Amino acid sequence: MTQAVEDQNQTPTPRNRQKDNALLWRDSRNAARCVNEADKWTPESGLQHSDSEEQKEDCPTAWQVGGLAKRSHLGAPDGGWGWVVLVATMLVLALTLAFPSCIGIFYTDLQTEFNASNTETSWVPAIMTAVLHAGGPLCSMLVERFGCRVTVMVGGFLSGLGMALSALARTITDIYVTSGITGLGFCLSFQPSVTIMGHYFVRRRVFANALSSTGTALGLSSLPLIANILHSRFGWRGSFLILGGVLLNCCVCGAVMRPLCPTSGPNKPRHSQVLDKPNDLPLQQERKGLNDHVKTALHGFIAFLDRHMAFDLLVSNARYRAFAVGVTWMMLGCVVPLVYLVPYATHHKIELDRAAFLMSVMGLVNIVVRPMAALVLGLPRFRGSSSFVYVFASAVLVNGLSNCICGASASFEVLLVYVVIFGLSMSVAGSLLYTVLMDTVEMSRFPSALGLLCMLESGTLVIGPPLAGMLVDSTGQYSYVFYACCTCVSSAGLFLMGFFYFLDSKRAAEKKKSTKTPSDLYQKPVWPVGGNAGAIM
Repeated sequence: MTQAVEDQNQTPTPRNRQKDNALLWRDSRNAARCVNEADKWTPESGLQHSDSEEQKEDCPTAWQVGGLAKRSHLGAPDGGWGWVVLVATMLVLALTLAFPSCIGIFYTDLQTEFNASNTETSWVPAIMTAVLHAGGPLCSMLVERFGCRVTVMVGGFLSGLGMALSALARTITDIYVTSGITGLGFCLSFQPSVTIMGHYFVRRRVFANALSSTGTALGLSSLPLIANILHSRFGWRGSFLILGGVLLNCCVCGAVMRPLCPTSGPNKPRHSQVLDKPNDLPLQQERKGLNDHVKTALHGFIAFLDRHMAFDLLVSNARYRAFAVGVTWMMLGCVVPLVYLVPYATHHKIELDRAAFLMSVMGLVNIVVRPMAALVLGLPRFRGSSSFVYVFASAVLVNGLSNCICGASASFEVLLVYVVIFGLSMSVAGSLLYTVLMDTVEMSRFPSALGLLCMLESGTLVIGPPLAGMLVDSTGQYSYVFYACCTCVSSAGLFLMGFFYFLDSKRAAEKKKSTKTPSDLYQKPVWPVGGNAGAIM
């Protein structure tokens, strides 16, 4: 009898068999519909990681039935032409982010030519670096309107034009203006390159970001040597003119950055609710008087801020807020050693060639370490890891503490040890900077989040070198500059480490509190003790 019951339970009834067949037929029909919709897209239609995730959630069976051929329509390429874009991004970063470091080669010439103090001369790299970061909102608008390719090419033209005009300067104020033009060109070339990298790579994003940051190392190692050679042969004016021609190569790099979604507008997110906010305003509001005009303008302005400057993320996203504060404070003393290392070395009777060699050693360390960091951090075991921010914060802490070595002694051997440690920590931090930002915000908000972060950084970048120059003019000692940088950068690393640990602990506690175990759901009733128990009995 028992055996018969088991056989009956194991054998499906005709009604159950019909129900299973109906479910299978419905699933296959939905999968076919999703695959047919995917076939209508071009291979470049997978613009962003967030888009592919939404399509995957809407059509889960299409990802299983379509195979690799169908998946290529739903996600970023993660290869192919993306490798060409990766090389172009490396060259752009080499010519933009690393370029202000070679201004130190011409630091003494600018002081002598225009009879300027350390504070006045330090404004040249400060303005260049600050405008590089402050133009984020403008760059975001141009990327949305014209795409990454055109924006990078315009940036390359402006940067070359600015350096060429610098060669014709007659006062230090002229250098300030032309440095601003050069910095704006750097901004329009640098930010779209980083943005389009995030669109071309999703599964290999950590590896691609770390490898592309090697471009900064290439610039740090090569540009000071090139600038020193040009300076010895053509002077600072001829060198600026030639370097302006070199910067025009950003136009060539921008030309190879194909837009991934040409049918829906250059680099425009498909599912971004923020971009759709202005279009939701009814046109009738413009005809209802002054109040409605004010409301419409206010809504449009708020939508503009959300779209291009991501101020809403500072309010709603605590991780982005903490990251923005920490990185902004870090930038106050992060770039200053790159500007003052060569003057510091020449001030202590080290030849200019050996001082430029120190900058090249720092770049060579970056060249060696950044690809290694890309390979290690790109391993499958690290994908999706939440510990990248702690590695980044630790590298920032070591980078700040290394400035004490430079301030303690000015011999060539000690400075050589300093640039090696500084370059190691800088390599790890630079490899993870944009990866941590991409993990903090959605990819559809990355351009505006990067633009706001760069704009916040520009405030500290523009005052960092002048404050250091004032410190040198008042004390006559360069070592105090490096001690101040040690305080700023190391405190930023400690802040990032502590605040993100607090946020992760709070998230883990909330997750643990919201998760109930089966024993909590099925608890035995607790009988009262004493008189109440007797009453129940």
